[in-house]
Amino acid sequence: MGLHGYLGNATNTKEVSGEGCGAQLSSLEENRRSAALFFQEIWNNKNESAIDKFIAENAAGNDPKFGIGRESFRVQWKKWISAFPDLNFEIKEIIVEGDRVVTRWHLTGTHTGNEFLGKPAANQKISVDGVSIDTIKDGVVLEGFDAWDSLSFREQLGIIEPLKD
Repeated sequence: MGLHGYLGNATNTKEVSGEGCGAQLSSLEENRRSAALFFQEIWNNKNESAIDKFIAENAAGNDPKFGIGRESFRVQWKKWISAFPDLNFEIKEIIVEGDRVVTRWHLTGTHTGNEFLGKPAANQKISVDGVSIDTIKDGVVLEGFDAWDSLSFREQLGIIEPLKD
């Protein structure tokens, strides 16, 4: 992942004024930083211990396959990492409002590892876009919602035939 310097287009600090705005900006920037580090440490650096740092024990998500909670996430994470050893999330934009963080990302990888979704590895390259909408408090993801191009992902892996024009 190319996390270099400032990420995203959240609050413009020049437009924020008033008493206590420093604490608000600090909280917004901390949530932005936590979101960026979540993708960098867990996914790009393949740091399993970061799951304990960034995901709440009973974190909820919208994907039933990922289950509920940190340990369910860990099980699914291991499947992804073992199938796509070079998996990489490039962060395109992070928008923060309070505890809600929206991260737009581009996922790439090569299926060179274990079987995934019933498909043996055949060196297929994947490239898909997605968005994660997370609730982050004190640097920890409490709940998340992911929307991504899973149809294109399955086409790229050869699990389903591409749609014809």
